[in-house]
Amino acid sequence: MLVLLIIFMISAPLLTVGVPLELPKTEASAVETTDKPVTVSIDRNGAIFIGEGEVRWEQLALRVAEEGGENAREKAIFIRADGRAPYQAVARVMARLSASGFTKLNLITDTAADEPTEG
Repeated sequence: MLVLLIIFMISAPLLTVGVPLELPKTEASAVETTDKPVTVSIDRNGAIFIGEGEVRWEQLALRVAEEGGENAREKAIFIRADGRAPYQAVARVMARLSASGFTKLNLITDTAADEPTEG
């Protein structure tokens, strides 16, 4: 039972979002949340996804509200953007969600590996 529990604990975070992205590396700490967040992904071409489904720009706020359910504007919104995505695409998504009343916007990144610095 313990082995199964460990396998599920390791694999569960990998099953949350299926859009393959190369997240930027940072030294930021993990975000704590009790609710299931809505995840908005932006791929390297600037396409927007909620979960695994692509969303048109005009439908972004409506689809996030639908995905969040009751009190959607109170829930955390995780924004996962490919490190190669245009900055303008990420800024537009964040501005659109903020203007639509979503206040808990979180940028998701990978933790930076210890990279040697040039001296």
